Amino acid sequence: MKTLIRQSEPVIPTENDSRLAAESSRSLASLVKRKGIVALIIEGPKGIKKHVALPAVAFRLLLDILAEMGQGNTVTLIPIHAELTTQQAADVLNVSRPFLVQLLDKNEIRCRKVGTHRRILFRDLMDYKHKIDKARLGTLEELSREAQKLKMGY
Repeated sequence: MKTLIRQSEPVIPTENDSRLAAESSRSLASLVKRKGIVALIIEGPKGIKKHVALPAVAFRLLLDILAEMGQGNTVTLIPIHAELTTQQAADVLNVSRPFLVQLLDKNEIRCRKVGTHRRILFRDLMDYKHKIDKARLGTLEELSREAQKLKMGY
């Protein structure tokens, strides 16, 4: 089933939220595991304690969210199977919507039409992003090699 991302107002963390998120992220970082389960004891209202088991990958995601909030950033979770509008996809890539539409017209990113509107799978958008990031890194490494050959101090 395709999921269209709902437009909702982003919640920007307050200074207190950011400070608490940064402290929490640092405190919990030592518990990170590559695989398996992370067990936590959560103390709720009236001192009630609850044992919670999280998959390690979900725990790492939680730490990433806390780290971003700790820097004052707003975080949005997008399911991999979600369909984005052209504006949402442009926002994810940090490009203008007209530039994104040009990429769609050149078939550099797959999309489908819903009436007159285009929809882009988040997965296809991330495939494109990884492809251009890899190309950029290759270009940067080549420039670095050239600078070293020319003894430019890089």
